[in-house]
Amino acid sequence: MRTRLILLLLLTICAHHSFCKTRNMKEYHVDVCIYGATSGGITAAYTAKKMGKSVIVVEPSGHIGGMTTGGLGFTDIGKVEIIKGMALDFYKRVGAIYGKNGPAFQFEPHVASEVFNHYISEAKIPILKNYGIAKVNKEKSSIRFVRVYNLKNPSASVLIKAQVFIDCSYEGDLMAMAGVSYTVGRESNSQYGETYNGVQVLEGHQFPDGISPYVIPNDKESGLLYGILQEPVGKQGEGDNHVQAYNFRITLTDDSINRIPITLPENYTPEHYELLLREIAHSHITDINKIFIWSMMPNRKTDINNRNGFSTDMIGASWTYPEASYAEREKIVKAHKDYTLGLLYFCGHDPRMPEEIRKEMLRWGYPKDEYAKWGHFTPQLYVREARRMVGRLVMTQQYCQGKAIAHDSIGWAAYTMDSHNCGRYVINGMVKNEGNVEIGISKPYNISYRAITPMENECINLLVPVCLSASHIAYGSIRMEPVFMVLGQTSAIAATLAIDKYHGKVQSVGSTDVMKLFESFKY
Repeated sequence: MRTRLILLLLLTICAHHSFCKTRNMKEYHVDVCIYGATSGGITAAYTAKKMGKSVIVVEPSGHIGGMTTGGLGFTDIGKVEIIKGMALDFYKRVGAIYGKNGPAFQFEPHVASEVFNHYISEAKIPILKNYGIAKVNKEKSSIRFVRVYNLKNPSASVLIKAQVFIDCSYEGDLMAMAGVSYTVGRESNSQYGETYNGVQVLEGHQFPDGISPYVIPNDKESGLLYGILQEPVGKQGEGDNHVQAYNFRITLTDDSINRIPITLPENYTPEHYELLLREIAHSHITDINKIFIWSMMPNRKTDINNRNGFSTDMIGASWTYPEASYAEREKIVKAHKDYTLGLLYFCGHDPRMPEEIRKEMLRWGYPKDEYAKWGHFTPQLYVREARRMVGRLVMTQQYCQGKAIAHDSIGWAAYTMDSHNCGRYVINGMVKNEGNVEIGISKPYNISYRAITPMENECINLLVPVCLSASHIAYGSIRMEPVFMVLGQTSAIAATLAIDKYHGKVQSVGSTDVMKLFESFKY
């Protein structure tokens, strides 16, 4: 009896301590909670605030604006007429900074940051930076609250209660933790009746025939060069869990006053770039533009992207990222950064590189007026694709090609069905990349409201405009920053209507009502 009383007393003390700990935890009670301060997240927060709703934004990093401020200054559009609403307002504000009477779609990272920061200050948007999700609490199919914690100080937790939640992250963490169905990787072509999904060994961004994958050319016993997979390539069109390659969109400058030289980086491993040397020797490359897509931005800066068989894409290093923990993702990002900084240094300093390329590379450096907090190199990894929701409707190749039409439109897309390479293999004794697809589309198409809303039995007060419901190849067309801005705005409008009319149930909102408010929105 005495033992039971002592146990009861201990349980009471523990329960009281737990209650006090929860009671002392900082809480936010808002109308709309947004996870991810991407371009879509800031657009959603600004829209909701302008419509009279209280909001809070949770961002796992210290960076605001996602890829739009992360180096992707050469905007992927497809058709300019799809850029409407706040997305168009954003590009017009960028244009105004450059003295242009109209939108500007090529810009420096700090200019994009300036525009987003203006939205944030204008609408007084609170943002919890460096906070990740610890727990999502649901009651039946409704999210009651999320508990987030400081990734730099895990003991610091915050409780957020909201009527509607919007996951605007590139990773879809809130969606996944809320128990919503999703997929990672590529569906087989047979799943949705597509032709460009699954394994694809095509000619784009490919090695030419004849390059040996082995450390000692043509000697299997010497082992494979860095980045080449041991496993055999899959069958054409079959599905797998492989994720297309990530990279950094690189901002450099050749302005001698603003330039910081590219010096020897930590963890430099020249062996990682042997395949580049073989590609250069085989194809007699002497032009740096054959290694990188070297796009010029204002004020003598660049937006550098991947090109050909070996470049800035770290092929095969993205597969575990979508489901990784915050700490594991940080390691993956660091590996990508080491690879990229090493590649830039290698091109300018390795004596085996053609002299023309070395001389050109040495003219460039990191800009003093960009990313000062992060050593003048972007902190934003280009997460081209991670989780994708399986919602009430899955956008597929048929929608991209106009063979199916979403009549409940809350946004538009118009870009090529695009996937970067997913893997690097030995095929017929040669090194080959796999996964690159670039298939143009004829005209813009609608994005369904059902593609950003989960199935009702899974969650009724969550919207997912970034990791939306789409097949791998359809997502490759949709996943552009202007589209995310449009979907961020229409999601916030849908959230407002759900709160005002439907007790927070997003599936009850009509797309026609959303678009009426979208068209009449005042900035």
